[in-house]
Amino acid sequence: MPVIDFDAQREYDDERFAAHGVFRSDRTKVVCGFFEPGQFIPVHAPDSDVVVSVRSGTGRVREGETDHAVEPGDVVVVAAGTARGVEADDDARLEALLVTAPPPTDAEHDPVRKGLREGEFEPE
Repeated sequence: MPVIDFDAQREYDDERFAAHGVFRSDRTKVVCGFFEPGQFIPVHAPDSDVVVSVRSGTGRVREGETDHAVEPGDVVVVAAGTARGVEADDDARLEALLVTAPPPTDAEHDPVRKGLREGEFEPE
């Protein structure tokens, strides 16, 4: 696995969270996520486990019906099939390493695309 240099990957987007893939195989996907204040990955429930490791900033990680307030050093693991989402606090950027296994399918990301398009953390 390659060494991940967050400084080299760091790039924010004013429109939506920025996800920079740094590794992918048939079994695992690793992404550096960069969120401006209030930006999010909408709630969705793919058939993959996810590990969210917060590097800087503050926010929340949804795990089923539970919201976990997160800060640097926190790690949240969400089991496959469980609803999850990530959101930066309104007053802080958030940087996190996200590891999914296996990588979600394109169809499993439809709720993410819908939530981003409609500006909703919890798309219907």
